[in-house]
Amino acid sequence: MFEENTYKNKMSKTLDVFSKELNSLRTGRANANMLDMIRVDVYGQKMPINQLGTITTPEPRTINIQVWDISNVPMIDSAIKKSELGLNPQIDGQVLRLPIPDLSEERRIEMKKIVKSMGEKCKVSIRNIRREGNDELKRLMKLKEISEDNEKKFEKIIQEITDNNIKLIDEKVSSKEKDIMTI
Repeated sequence: MFEENTYKNKMSKTLDVFSKELNSLRTGRANANMLDMIRVDVYGQKMPINQLGTITTPEPRTINIQVWDISNVPMIDSAIKKSELGLNPQIDGQVLRLPIPDLSEERRIEMKKIVKSMGEKCKVSIRNIRREGNDELKRLMKLKEISEDNEKKFEKIIQEITDNNIKLIDEKVSSKEKDIMTI
């Protein structure tokens, strides 16, 4: 039998990944989520920074990382510098301070393009899941496991789920673009 929830869940997971990627993008304000995608090579494995220290945002343009093990400070510093965030940590004992510089107009426009492209990739993934669902419906109909009426009904349901997810993506993209363009 056809399970529409399978496709709903797949689309939901795709949206979650997209949201995490959006949150990791740098805007003009400090946001601890910006560091989520950075992995640090410590203890023989790659670990996220939030598992190596406490991340706080004491001011709108500063992120502080209170590193638990002082021997990890140089590795975290290096990982942040190598990332595409363009941040330059200031080390103060076990604390790394990350001043968030203002985004130039040029960089803001570039970031808007990146956000749009991320949104488009997510939409493509959602549409691929829709196609996968529709292919499954056709297969089930050929095997006479569902009727033509049921196929049409499920196709309509999958399309509605797809439309809702694409609308959510557009909302997230436009919200992030506003965030980026706000000085």
